[in-house]
Amino acid sequence: MLTLKLISEETERVVLGLQKKHFANAEEAVKRVLDIDKKRREAQQQLDANLNTAKKLAAQIGALMKEGKKDEANAVKESVSKMKEMNKQLEEEMSKAQEMLTSQLCQIPNIPYDEVPEGKAAEDNRVVKSNLKECTETDTVGNWDVNPSLGIASPLPHWELAKKYNLIDFDLGVKITGAGFPVYVGKGARLQRALINFFLDEARKSGYTEIMPPTVVNAASGYGTGQLPDKEGQMYHCEVDDFYLIPTAEVPVTNIYRDVILDEKDLPVKNCAYTQCFRREAGSYGKDVRGLNRLHEFSKIEIVRIDKPEHSKESHKEMLEHVEGLLKKLELPYRILLLCGGDQSFTSAICYDFEVYSEAQGRWLEVSSVSNFDTYQANRLKCRYRPEGSKKPVLCHTLNGSALALPRIVAAILENNQTENGIKIPAALVPYTGFDTID
Repeated sequence: MLTLKLISEETERVVLGLQKKHFANAEEAVKRVLDIDKKRREAQQQLDANLNTAKKLAAQIGALMKEGKKDEANAVKESVSKMKEMNKQLEEEMSKAQEMLTSQLCQIPNIPYDEVPEGKAAEDNRVVKSNLKECTETDTVGNWDVNPSLGIASPLPHWELAKKYNLIDFDLGVKITGAGFPVYVGKGARLQRALINFFLDEARKSGYTEIMPPTVVNAASGYGTGQLPDKEGQMYHCEVDDFYLIPTAEVPVTNIYRDVILDEKDLPVKNCAYTQCFRREAGSYGKDVRGLNRLHEFSKIEIVRIDKPEHSKESHKEMLEHVEGLLKKLELPYRILLLCGGDQSFTSAICYDFEVYSEAQGRWLEVSSVSNFDTYQANRLKCRYRPEGSKKPVLCHTLNGSALALPRIVAAILENNQTENGIKIPAALVPYTGFDTID
């Protein structure tokens, strides 16, 4: 969440940032925070004054008793007793104000960086890079008309290819669990495992330490990374134990550093993790969710960084280069989008999406989002570091990205590499699959 210091000292910038994200009633929300904080501080000041007065009065009681002025001492005792009752009320007021303040802060999204473009929706996102053409500042999703022609006659969508070559059984998944829980079979399962190992090996080569975290987290972890209270409707909830199935490895991996003070020499922290991910995807329907396009359970490799503020933009750049490198090695047509203010997530300060082209579906599929959250998550997590030579810890910056999410990568590989004689496997994957063709 945004820090109170930022809101109080740079109120105008915060309001403008919230307006860029098209957050409703930005000025009113900020004003509520400042009003609640003012009441909390006034109660604190009154309490401090009362405690100071009570201390002085307590000293008077002893002196009066020594002088034999019992009645006067009892009168002072009565004043101290009343003051204690008043202090209890002030402490209750402060506690309620703090709860209200935290609740209000949790309802306010992160503010975007200055370089984030204006815009309301996905069509306003800026296409900043592609392996299909040189991009300009005027290229947006809304005016993009450069799509590859891969020369495939009557290409089949991946769900038909999966059935033809017995790679993925969607109907069996429905029988076992329900829609959105596919069963990978034979070479389909081997392709899935190959991609997982390939992505993890590439992450380790780039200096990321592999983590194998739980796929179930408590509410505190969901709160720490901003899934709660914003996205609880999209998460599977184990009600008896109050646990949540993770929507991404970002949640457990970033929460490793909850309530932790790191040393500056240990930054940046670089972690990667493969996990299954679970999303309810409530309200999703239509052709865009068919096959692997939108699942309730899927595999994903996540990269996470914890960094100091002055280096986090360089970390973000390195993460973007890492993800782009994966797509190049998989020989997929891709484009990179800088999301506009209105299409950014609740918690991000800046986000780039990577999309690959689906020949059979004739559309672009998102396969990664790489975000810098600035101090927004770290403030909730109390994730800090101690600069060298300083006793006072400061908030870290947190970053994360998919590297990569598998379902749509699998879909693109199948669709874009189909031939009359089968499906070709990208050369970089052959050492992992053990085969170069699906036939």
